[in-house]
Amino acid sequence: MADDIYDQLRPATAEEWPEFLATMAGAFGETPVGPYVDTPSPVAELDRSLGLWDDGRVVATSGIYSRELTVPGALVPCAGVTWVTVAPTHRRRGVLTSMMRRQLTELHEQEREPVAALWASEHPIYGRFGYAPATVRAPLSGPVARLRLRPDVDLGTGRVSIVDEAAYRPAAAAVHDVVRRAVPGNLARDDRWWDREMADLPEHRHGATARRYLLHTETDGTVTGYAAYRMKESWTETGHPEGTLTVEEVRGLSTPAYASLWQVLLSVDLVSTVRLQRAHPDDPIRSMVTDARALTGPPRDGLWVRLVDVGRALSARRYPARIDLVFDVRDPFCEWNHGRWHVWGHPSGAFCERTDRDPDIALGIEELSAAYLGGTSLATLQAAGRVSEISPGAVTHASTAFGWPVTPWCPDDF
Repeated sequence: MADDIYDQLRPATAEEWPEFLATMAGAFGETPVGPYVDTPSPVAELDRSLGLWDDGRVVATSGIYSRELTVPGALVPCAGVTWVTVAPTHRRRGVLTSMMRRQLTELHEQEREPVAALWASEHPIYGRFGYAPATVRAPLSGPVARLRLRPDVDLGTGRVSIVDEAAYRPAAAAVHDVVRRAVPGNLARDDRWWDREMADLPEHRHGATARRYLLHTETDGTVTGYAAYRMKESWTETGHPEGTLTVEEVRGLSTPAYASLWQVLLSVDLVSTVRLQRAHPDDPIRSMVTDARALTGPPRDGLWVRLVDVGRALSARRYPARIDLVFDVRDPFCEWNHGRWHVWGHPSGAFCERTDRDPDIALGIEELSAAYLGGTSLATLQAAGRVSEISPGAVTHASTAFGWPVTPWCPDDF
């Protein structure tokens, strides 16, 4: 049955998009809205979609976005897996397994992206296909009354201005293209993705204002930071303001730029609560305020990563400490990865190739994928019984080499 499904999967056409979208949205309990209900959005790549039709109706969907992912010390092409749904009438038939296998097999056979990534709607689903959470997202919120910048925070000599969308977008795009290269897990944004980022449909505001924009500019006119936010009005029964300021994005090229943007965000009138939706787990704002306990929010898994081709993926990234180890990788879902791999690398370069040498470490593709961006320690996975050390000290060695000074983080949903 699963083999038959594998062969029946095919890309959707533009004419089939409305039904394809309706099936996909329905699986997530949503109703399609916006300008791309009848025609695919500019970021959609229908030639990379897969669907299953039964009796002329769409019963399963999936897709891939062509993205560029920051990994430790490098940028790599990444298959952004999306649109994954199976109708409740077609569960437990191997449909999802067939779609996952077809995607990964085609990526490998066509020598396309060496890494795939996705956002998991439910935690237990994707581990069996080799995906693992590789970043953490930590939404933060707190009372503005307790959030003041420390007196020793350097605000520099630049200034923050309120700007319109036309001034904001090109300046923010330029800053983003610099900062995203330094943080594993960040994704590039071309014009299509900036169009999506800037979309501000009234039905998505949930009673808040339209998006508002800030730019931080140095004395020479160079833009070194940006922020986007919106406000939702609220009042107590006694007439006191208790509005909420939702910060959608804030990035800076320097500490003074970042701090100056936050100084303005924390000074908006009629606001009692500030929320940062897509916060970095090690966001500097935690160390900039006088009361770090005032910023709270449970961390949760972020971007899930899967090494499509072990050799190409491990050769692409850099290693802050020298590594020269053999990994015995278990990958029953993608057999081309199964076996022993020699990883040699340092801060300036790396290679990974097949070998018949004795292994130093044995682990599954899920564990290797979790550690790929440098945010999950192989030693932690060893403590959980998921990584086996064969050569004494190998896990400590590998954990150090796979680490990275900047905690991985992905602020972009897809």
